[in-house]
Amino acid sequence: MKQIIIAFLVGGGICLLGQLLIDLTKLTPARILTAFAVCGVLLGAVGVYRPLIDFAGAGATVPLLGFGANLAFGVKRAVDENGWSGALTGPLTAASGGIAAVLLLSLLAAVIFKRGLNCKAAK
Repeated sequence: MKQIIIAFLVGGGICLLGQLLIDLTKLTPARILTAFAVCGVLLGAVGVYRPLIDFAGAGATVPLLGFGANLAFGVKRAVDENGWSGALTGPLTAASGGIAAVLLLSLLAAVIFKRGLNCKAAK
C-alpha cells in the first residue's frame, strides 16, 4: 500500500507540474510535452532519474518524463553493447513495447468508438 501511495504522489506531482505550466504560462501543451520528454532524456542520461524510478516505481515511469528517461537508458545500453551505432537503435528498442501498445490500443479504440456516435458534444 505504501508503494501505491508513493507512486500516486510522485506521478501526481509530475502531472501537477504539467498542469501548472499549462495554467500559468503561455506555453502550448505540445511544447510542455516536448520539454518533459527532453528533461526525462537529460535526467536519465546523467543518472538522476534512475533513483526516482527506484523510489516511485510506476509513478515515475508512466509520465512523459519516464518515457524520455527510457530513451536515454536504451541509448546507454545499446552503445555499451553495439558501439556508437547503438545511439540510433537503442531508443527505438527501449520504447518499442510502449509504442506498440499505444498503436494497438488506439486502433482498438478507433474501431470500438466512432466519433460522435453517442456524444451530443461532438455534434
